[in-house]
Amino acid sequence: MEYRLLGASGFKVPALSLGTGTFGGGNEMFRAWGATDAAGARRLLDICIEAGVTLFDSADIYSAGLAEEILGKAVAGRRDQVILSTKATFRSGPGPNEVGSSRYHLTQAVDAALRRLKTDYIDLFQLHGFDALTPVEEVLQTFDGLIRAGKIRYVGVSNFSGWHLMKSLAVAEKYGLPRYVAHQAYYSLIGRDYEWELMPLGIDQKVSAVVWSPLGWGRLTGKLRRGAEVPALSRLHKTAQFGPPVADEHLYRVVDALDAMAAETGKTIPQVALNWLLQRPTVASVIIGARDEGQLRDNLGAVGWSLTAEQNHRLDEASRMTPPYPYWHQAGFAERNPPPV
Repeated sequence: MEYRLLGASGFKVPALSLGTGTFGGGNEMFRAWGATDAAGARRLLDICIEAGVTLFDSADIYSAGLAEEILGKAVAGRRDQVILSTKATFRSGPGPNEVGSSRYHLTQAVDAALRRLKTDYIDLFQLHGFDALTPVEEVLQTFDGLIRAGKIRYVGVSNFSGWHLMKSLAVAEKYGLPRYVAHQAYYSLIGRDYEWELMPLGIDQKVSAVVWSPLGWGRLTGKLRRGAEVPALSRLHKTAQFGPPVADEHLYRVVDALDAMAAETGKTIPQVALNWLLQRPTVASVIIGARDEGQLRDNLGAVGWSLTAEQNHRLDEASRMTPPYPYWHQAGFAERNPPPV
């Protein structure tokens, strides 16, 4: 397993990591993702660790904390072999302060995550979304205290816009506060919005991407085909409304290209889609999800080989979309504003 530096830090993470949204099945949406119990989670972690996948990502809202609890049980006795990542800022309770990035809520969220994970420290703690009501200075000062207390080691964000992230980095530099090294962002062959602003920012500021939903919210698993109905067992029946939108024609154009590429390479559609991502600028780790061993082992087959430059180009063309303003305008002046890819 290849290990890559995480942002402007000396910390290395595996190119693939395992997401734990499938752990617990605490409500209807998460049950559609999966309902892996502690024994099942431990088996998945066994397979991951054997393959060199040592980063495991969770969040306090995954099945209302149950995913973190199950992850904590699964890593028991081998905490020193794994990298734990989790997130907070979404509402975690009915109280007025049980949401956001205030010092109150972040401190509460970190302590609760430590209890559920049964650990003394979290390797990477990320803001699950931007909080426009809490001053950036308060957020970073809180993280500074948590790092000094030994409760977290590195900090990152998720689902930020470019100005959210850049403002935070500027404040960190101005006051000597902790700097975000990772941006957990949606990025896939059917969702390349990340490339328009966040990727150039990541290159310039050395903030790595930790990619969530790399298979386009379950649409690039190989089960969807042009002219065919969505399979009866697909989680899309219950979760499509919560995920990133995609036009059918764009989806099937990408699926057609992936189908052809899978035939050429002898790989599966998910393996090709993941391998494409692993060759993109700023990507440090791609989070894979699995409800069972079969899915996990298939996803693990995305590493150890590489698409050719020509194959990557064909996938680029099949998945290309016209960006919104001002990015389409900027693309016409590559001489002074070269694209990142």
